[in-house]
Amino acid sequence: MKTIFKARATHKGGSNDGHVQSDDGLIDLDVRMPARKDATDGKYSNAEQLFAAGYATCFAESLESVAKLRRIIDLGEFSVTAIIAYKQDDDGYFLSATLDAYLPTVDKKTGEELIKAAHEICPYSKATRDNITVQLNLLLD
Repeated sequence: MKTIFKARATHKGGSNDGHVQSDDGLIDLDVRMPARKDATDGKYSNAEQLFAAGYATCFAESLESVAKLRRIIDLGEFSVTAIIAYKQDDDGYFLSATLDAYLPTVDKKTGEELIKAAHEICPYSKATRDNITVQLNLLLD
């Protein structure tokens, strides 16, 4: 297996008083658990936001790869929004993910094929497969 590149980040402190920084300094954030549901104070990030950012980016790259393989040249101003939910049940805490893919230049059938194919090759999707629920949504004009 060939390693293409590595990313490195270090978290210091706990979930209520932490800091995360990438080795190149591009990511340099204080990290706190939100005080209430769906709320951050705009000063701190959290693991779920960082995971959502990474998953959205990775899935968008996978969509581009799949489209290119299928000779779909123009995805237009497409976007991927990842929503990561932090949940609790009687067994403890867990995550779920929703991926909203906006593909303005393709029809519904092609869009559905693209997001399913992207989900098969996306490294984040592979890492989470059979571990968390991932909902795929196609958004069209």
